[in-house]
Amino acid sequence: MGHEFDTDTAVTEVSPGTFEAGMEEGWLVGAGVNGGYQLATVARALGALAPGKPHPLSITAHYLSATRPGPATITTRLVRDGGKVATVAGDLAQDGTGRITALATFGDLAALPDAPVRTTHVEPELPPVEECFSTSMAPEEVRRMAPLMDRFDMRIDPAYAGWSIGKPSGEGIIQAWFRLSGDRDLDPFSLLLVADALPPATFDLGMPGWAPTIELTVHLRAMPAPGWVKVRHETRNMAGGMFEEDAVIWDSAGRLVAQARQLARTPRPQ
Repeated sequence: MGHEFDTDTAVTEVSPGTFEAGMEEGWLVGAGVNGGYQLATVARALGALAPGKPHPLSITAHYLSATRPGPATITTRLVRDGGKVATVAGDLAQDGTGRITALATFGDLAALPDAPVRTTHVEPELPPVEECFSTSMAPEEVRRMAPLMDRFDMRIDPAYAGWSIGKPSGEGIIQAWFRLSGDRDLDPFSLLLVADALPPATFDLGMPGWAPTIELTVHLRAMPAPGWVKVRHETRNMAGGMFEEDAVIWDSAGRLVAQARQLARTPRPQ
């Protein structure tokens, strides 16, 4: 039997370009299914349109309405196959209601030149894994509200975990170590999940609560090395009831393997 992430993001083609998927209850957070999990599932279907180009290099999704657990239909189309990359588009719907519309470029990360990622980003500094706060320590009522926390192992940097006791740092940052449960190493599809797995950075501003994603873009830079990754989420701007959140993901080899930015709604007052 495959890993839970693989079985829960699997899609079945039922007619040319049309796929069925199941949005599983185990990936719920608050009122809807996690956006990164949804994106990974849509990417599975989009990748089927680009033989020989197995990995999303860039993918953007607009979230139209909250996805609920249950069956979903993904309709896809090939926009252009340009040789080394292909552009594909797709929509996820439930009972005729649109949930996500996505546009992506697919290619082969393993075929890219074997050179380090040149970046001005600085790798996040985190305490050792064993000194960070595990989400397994979250109160039972929180775990019931967000069962996706049982799907992975996440260790949050204590410097940005004060929101859990009502003492946020006020910097708008959350960073953590991350890996999937079990022995399943991360790959480009699971990095789409990682890009949206941490609590919203607004928690660190003293604004807890569900922050619905409006738009999410993820860029994949390299195949991740086995082991833990470091994830850092940060927000700098909040206006009109919305905020942006930037994410960077570094692998165990010290490489920047993914970047993401999303626009989300500010959490409602508790």
